[in-house]
Amino acid sequence: MTNQQTSNQNHYQENCMDQQSLHTPAAGRYRWTAVVAALVLSGCAVTPAPLTVGERQATLGADRLAMSAGQQALSGPVSLQEAMARALKYNLDYRVKMMEEALAQRQLDLSRLDMLPKLAAGAGFTARNHDLASSSQNVATGTQSLVPSVSTEKQQHTGDLSLSWNVLDFGVSYFSAQQQSDRVLILQQRQRKVAQQLMQQVREVWWQAAAAQRLQDRIDALLKETEAALADARQVEQQKLRSPLEALTYRRQLLDVVRQMGIVRNNLAQAKPRLAALMNLPAGQDFQVAAPAGMPVPALGLDLERMEEMALLNRPELAEARYMERIGTLETRKAMARLLPGLEFSVGQHYDSNKFLVNHAWSDAGLRVSWNLLNLFNAGAIKGTAQAQLDLAKAQRLALNMAVLTQVHVAYLDLQGRSRQFALEQELSDVEQRIFEQNRNASASGAQGRLPAILADANAVFSSLRLYQGYGDLQNAYGALGASLGIDALPDSAASHELPALTAAFAGAETQWQARVSSARAAGAGQ
Repeated sequence: MTNQQTSNQNHYQENCMDQQSLHTPAAGRYRWTAVVAALVLSGCAVTPAPLTVGERQATLGADRLAMSAGQQALSGPVSLQEAMARALKYNLDYRVKMMEEALAQRQLDLSRLDMLPKLAAGAGFTARNHDLASSSQNVATGTQSLVPSVSTEKQQHTGDLSLSWNVLDFGVSYFSAQQQSDRVLILQQRQRKVAQQLMQQVREVWWQAAAAQRLQDRIDALLKETEAALADARQVEQQKLRSPLEALTYRRQLLDVVRQMGIVRNNLAQAKPRLAALMNLPAGQDFQVAAPAGMPVPALGLDLERMEEMALLNRPELAEARYMERIGTLETRKAMARLLPGLEFSVGQHYDSNKFLVNHAWSDAGLRVSWNLLNLFNAGAIKGTAQAQLDLAKAQRLALNMAVLTQVHVAYLDLQGRSRQFALEQELSDVEQRIFEQNRNASASGAQGRLPAILADANAVFSSLRLYQGYGDLQNAYGALGASLGIDALPDSAASHELPALTAAFAGAETQWQARVSSARAAGAGQ
């Protein structure tokens, strides 16, 4: 053996001894102890950190400003159309639904990217403290046949750029993207439903606020007069100008009027704060509603058969159910696509700085076929599960059809009943007002005491309250019938999303409703 070979072998043995010293039991235990200690310390470092009162208070001002940021101030009494426009533009719950739809649209954009080939770029650097040396051993004799040698540098730079495309993944991603697009449409239908419910709430609360505004002055005047009559009744009782039973009965009737009027006033006072919350106005802001002078009776001149057809075509819940059924169909196709073999194409460009390599840069291409054979045994179960989901979606849609038809009939009957009830309330209110005028005239002339006039005034106030409540219920029933038919309160297209344009669009919504009804009636006559 030459001196050079002897030197190389000695160097190889020293490296082996160094490696063996690193793998002694003591060194292994030290290394594992250090790893465990590091994990324990890192786990102990993570503890719950609740927000402090100062941190929560720091966000209160910013949250309050953000809640009402960018809102147009009130310029006068709020009409029903303006209230609807403000709710649609500024209501926070409706904003959440719009953001959910925007998020779903972004997710659809991401799902489209899954259909593209995978383009991966990589770069790396490696360093060693010793050479990656190796030798060979004769299999027959067990002696070393080659001196230790290296073919890799201690420091090495690598780079890769590869393009791969899996046909099976593309097919599955294509069906997933179609499903995501249907989910976007589902969120649009849910947004329609939230808008319809929001408009229903605005319509109901706005008429309650209108009733409260109209009756507030009259209730205050009645309470003031009743309080004065109570003061007189107390003096009469103290001076014993009447019998004790007659005086107590008189006071009880007056106190009952005060109690009932107080309850009515408290209930009516809640209408404006609720309307302000729907319009996202600052809490406590005072405003007036622009109540119309008359009370026209709304009506939809359409027979029940055409109403049923309109509901089945336009209801957002049914549109959502149809999209869910389509998603179920695509899920079945995805399940069948996963049963097919996968075909993957790949090309790449690579670089390695290792000086021992003859070629530092090279290209490669490949074609690979893979097939999970176990899916063949599970094909029946996979296809059956997907079909069961599709059947469930169809059954849910049919059940929802029946529920929608029931809602149409109930809303129609409710509108008819509210119309009859409002007509009765109109007549009763007229009678109560005339009785109140007769008693007021008699009390003013001294022909009778103050109590009959006060009781007649209270009955007239109650009658007016029932009249406004009845008209509000009638308007609510009218809106509920339109919602049960799937008619949106806002027209399909507005000039812009600015508040004046939305208000004008809501003002013309009634005309559009009647136009849709007329077209539906004409279509029914043509059939």
